[in-house]
Amino acid sequence: MNKKELKESVQFIESKLEEKPVIGLILGSGLGVLAEEIENPVVIPYKTVPHFPESTVSGHKGQLVAGELEGKQVIAMQGRFHFYEGYHMDQVTFPVRVMKLLGVEKLLVTNAAGGINENFEPGNLMLIEDHINNMGTNPLIGPNEEEFGPRFPDMSRAYDKDLLVHARKCAEQLDLSIQQGVYVGNTGPVYETGAEVKMLRTLGGDAVGMSTVPEVIVAAHMGIKVLGISCISNMAAGILDQPLSHQEVIETTEQVRQDFLSFVKQIVKTLP
Repeated sequence: MNKKELKESVQFIESKLEEKPVIGLILGSGLGVLAEEIENPVVIPYKTVPHFPESTVSGHKGQLVAGELEGKQVIAMQGRFHFYEGYHMDQVTFPVRVMKLLGVEKLLVTNAAGGINENFEPGNLMLIEDHINNMGTNPLIGPNEEEFGPRFPDMSRAYDKDLLVHARKCAEQLDLSIQQGVYVGNTGPVYETGAEVKMLRTLGGDAVGMSTVPEVIVAAHMGIKVLGISCISNMAAGILDQPLSHQEVIETTEQVRQDFLSFVKQIVKTLP
């Protein structure tokens, strides 16, 4: 990682903000609509931020949105960066490091994922209780900056247990039925084969996607408390006899839009 570049990005963003954000939001495919709920928004396109990559995926607007959400100061990524886009892991996770240096203490990471657990249905929301890194690499490979975190960070509480309990209480308050499970991070950009899905189920995966894991690893390294939410946008290959498409992902996230918005806003509103 390049500390000079991090500092320049942070200083640029800080110059645009009136308040320091304490909650970060990473909004996945089709879920960027949450950023439109932020009051008094400051919109910062990625392409204007020094050293920021640009999002190339349909359904990702490619901008930071900072302001107030349910009484809390937040900064949201409306679209993220993926390893499969050709970015290095340092670039994929760069915004997480920037958020920490801006003052973010808690991070809500969202994604659209394929359901591996056969009890799931498209449109379900799943709280991530743990993950399996199946990407074949790790964003912390290379020299370690001790001021950011330890050389060998503990990952047993990468997804904060207190935030999980809090989120479940919020779901109960809204009378919202949600799932909970293990997210598997693959590189993509291909969807998994039926045989791969069977393998991932055997390994203990409940949902599979192409993001989140690198960002959560870096967040854990820097001491940020993380809550992860997957929107089960489709059932993974081999479960239903139908082809998979990104269009289906976007359509499903549109259908659960209101539940997703209500859920995340309630979580943010009632955070201590």
